[in-house]
Amino acid sequence: MSQITKRALAESLKKLLLEKPLDRITVSDITEDCGVSRMTFYYHFKDVYDLIEWTWLQEAERALDGQKTYDTWQQGFLQIFQLVQENRAFVMNLYHSISREQVERYLYRLTYQLLIGVVEEKSAGMSVRDEDKKFIADFYKYAFVGLMLDWIRGGMKGEPQVLIDRLSVLIRGDVEKALNHYRADQMKQSGPND
Repeated sequence: MSQITKRALAESLKKLLLEKPLDRITVSDITEDCGVSRMTFYYHFKDVYDLIEWTWLQEAERALDGQKTYDTWQQGFLQIFQLVQENRAFVMNLYHSISREQVERYLYRLTYQLLIGVVEEKSAGMSVRDEDKKFIADFYKYAFVGLMLDWIRGGMKGEPQVLIDRLSVLIRGDVEKALNHYRADQMKQSGPND
């Protein structure tokens, strides 16, 4: 029942975002639209931003389910673009409101989950430090989110598949190459007698 109530609150928030900006939506607006009490809302969420974050994470899990491997990362990124397109009014309203950094944080978290899965897969059997793996995932995360934010700022006009294909040309083989460099550097630093 708890998940059903949370999803209903999320749907009410999305509906209200079609009508007015985020900074004008109150907990009362959401609960009234949803047909639940304020106490029910606060049982599940601290505030509207907590509801937004939960909504993003639920959507992200659905979008990236099973898409965190080297062979499927392109599909995962495409699904992130599609998720943003499906929730266009929600995203654009959030992006142009006071919580723009929340959209960015969400995208960073979402793409990091995808990329660290790819890096972990490609580093299997390699002796590469966790901080080096994280650095690689972070590097690509910032590149991808930067492209996506430009796409959102531009009104989501470009075709996501074209952007992903162009990104694929840049990434192809580079994750593995970076891992090999970090592994080689680590081996040099540890020396032959270690």
